[in-house]
Amino acid sequence: ADNSKTITFTAGDSSGKQLMHQYVIRPNDYLVDLNITIQGADKLFTQNTMGLLWQAEATQIEHDFEYEKTQTHICYVKDGSYDFEYIGSGDNKDFSKQVDWLSVKQQFFATALQAKNKFANADITWTVPKDTNNHYIARAVTNAKIKLPVSGTAVIPLGFYYGPSDYNILKKYNNKMEEMVPYGSGIFAFVKYINRYFLLPVFDFIQKYVASMGMVILLLTLLIRLITSPILYKSYLSGAKMKVLKPEVDALKAKYKDDQQAFGVEQMKLWRSAGVSPLGGCLPALLQIPIFMSLYYFFQSNIDLRGKNFLWANDLAAYDSIAKLPFSIPFYGDHVSLFTLTAVVTSLLISIYSMSNMQDNSNPLMKYMPYIFPVLLLGVFNKLPAALTWYYTVSNTITLILRIIIQTYIINHEKILVQIKENMKKPVKQSKLQERMQAMQESQKKLQEMKNKANRK
Repeated sequence: ADNSKTITFTAGDSSGKQLMHQYVIRPNDYLVDLNITIQGADKLFTQNTMGLLWQAEATQIEHDFEYEKTQTHICYVKDGSYDFEYIGSGDNKDFSKQVDWLSVKQQFFATALQAKNKFANADITWTVPKDTNNHYIARAVTNAKIKLPVSGTAVIPLGFYYGPSDYNILKKYNNKMEEMVPYGSGIFAFVKYINRYFLLPVFDFIQKYVASMGMVILLLTLLIRLITSPILYKSYLSGAKMKVLKPEVDALKAKYKDDQQAFGVEQMKLWRSAGVSPLGGCLPALLQIPIFMSLYYFFQSNIDLRGKNFLWANDLAAYDSIAKLPFSIPFYGDHVSLFTLTAVVTSLLISIYSMSNMQDNSNPLMKYMPYIFPVLLLGVFNKLPAALTWYYTVSNTITLILRIIIQTYIINHEKILVQIKENMKKPVKQSKLQERMQAMQESQKKLQEMKNKANRK
């Protein structure tokens, strides 16, 4: 009724022992069922245990061997929990607990073996070639044990998955295979929920109506910048307030000179009396880190980007090389990615514009710090997918335009100055935390004064 096809192989003898392998293949499905039926299992296998040997080879599919290698993992569900191993230079994993399935997952495709009634135990060993001439990323060999009934006919339901590591496809199998799609890991494992329940649905919705994948990324970027614009505005507003207070801060710095502790105490008092939070510019930036990291994982793992071209990029899931270098530069590579250059240039323009609006650029370290990050991007981004560097190019351009508009036409510096002066006239209300912080600063200031007096004597 479901248009599936069943292929059965049977072997037996006159004594009644029989092995039957039944493969079930469904249309438009990447999971092939294998049901093994055994009659006379106690006569065919010892200790009511059947051993299974599974070998898998991850051949090179993507353009960049080394990058695909970093995206290839050994994945599994053990005792009901998902986990994975980086292939590295090869290793092995021994499972003493029950295993639901094992998989060799590449950047966009996966090969998996599933035991619907779980393997009693298993071990997997994988090897990785030292060079690219072998044209395969890794080879894995799995030895698994399956417990059989003491008597009667044994039926062992297995499954083979050969297909894309697509979250929407894998989710329908209801066996945690969707966890293979690396939408977040390590300390940023939480961003996978942003990717699964916000970015992916929005991305899928946009691409239903927009043919160009590059334009889909642009529209997704515009939506994200629109959502985060209030955070961006608060950050710039806080920066404008700090800039207005710069003359007062400079006066305190001249008054206390080398006494940094006293300067810090008085600076905090000034900010509180003016109604300015020193964290006003930092917190909005910190809130954008999850968005930054979720997109970093999203554009490296979404198979819909594979093979899609945009402008000069032939494949948005790989780097957009416009020139091959005759040699390899450490930290950079042997090719030139144009979208990486546009992302770095736009990031550099933001840094230059930010420097011109800094309230204090006298510190030599702070003077050059904004330029370090764009230079680091040059090496980090050069091997990353063009979709990611195109996103950063668009995002940086929008950020720069918003900064200029907000700081030039929206934020009224004279109005801010008037508001700060009004705040200074009002009694300062402090939270208990602020009171404790001020008490600690005052105590440290007194201790420092006592030490200075003792040193003078």
